[in-house]
Amino acid sequence: MLTNLLHDLPASTNDAETFNDLLSRKDLKIERIVSTGQASPPDFWYCQPQSEWVLILQGAAGLQLEDEAQERVLQVGDFVNIPAQCRHRVNWTQAEPPTIWLAVHYEYPEEERPE
Repeated sequence: MLTNLLHDLPASTNDAETFNDLLSRKDLKIERIVSTGQASPPDFWYCQPQSEWVLILQGAAGLQLEDEAQERVLQVGDFVNIPAQCRHRVNWTQAEPPTIWLAVHYEYPEEERPE
């Protein structure tokens, strides 16, 4: 069981990110993501049915939202909320030290959805 988000990191590899589920409920999932230089494939955009709040715990990353001209450079302590159905991509992640994300995926019941 993972008890410290900055410990028990996988070996550094550029092949794939590592995802660790920390908590999973019907409308909520919290996970640790460890990136070691990965980026979204060229011309690929994520578009998720749920909202995602992400926080950089270590490292750095370039996050691009489709409706923004400039990428957001996220460093330790920076966070962003990505609304459901918002097209976005990761342009780059720092490999050393690895970039560690805390991601919270959530959904609002329709009657509680903010405007």
